[in-house]
Amino acid sequence: MHMKWAPLLIAGLFIAGGTALAQAPELIRVSRFSGKPVPRFETLKYAQVNGRAGPSTTEYPVLWEYQRQGLPMLVVKESDKWRRVRDPSGTEVWMHARMLEDGHTAYVKTPIVMRLQPEEAAAPVADIGRGVLVDLGPCAAGWCEIRAKDYRGYAPQAALWGADPGVLTR
Repeated sequence: MHMKWAPLLIAGLFIAGGTALAQAPELIRVSRFSGKPVPRFETLKYAQVNGRAGPSTTEYPVLWEYQRQGLPMLVVKESDKWRRVRDPSGTEVWMHARMLEDGHTAYVKTPIVMRLQPEEAAAPVADIGRGVLVDLGPCAAGWCEIRAKDYRGYAPQAALWGADPGVLTR
């Protein structure tokens, strides 16, 4: 009696397993233009960078003027010399590739308390306000090592733009 259900059970396992495989996250795409993974974080190379409506200085207007060297930007698309990027507010614009560089900074999305150890109960080191750029170290188990001025400690990963799980930060 138990044996007549075995083929159905096994078939069900294969179907469920196939569904799980189909829902697995996509593999990281590597851009044919830069040879780097997309999406990834890079930072603004200069203190003044224009964000445009499209990938051209002559055909598309400036939508945003960024004035924050080191601001992390999420590269979401590439062409030969242009990058479509998302800023911490969620706005997407095009920037010339030479305006961006590899970086290790994060933007504090919400006020945080930097901690001595990577846990909520650890001793506080410093209060850090929204909008502050911090040097980003390694992240693990929802916490990132950060440095702000002369302070070193840990911050919740969810509070840092540029340290999003699943996106390369290096």
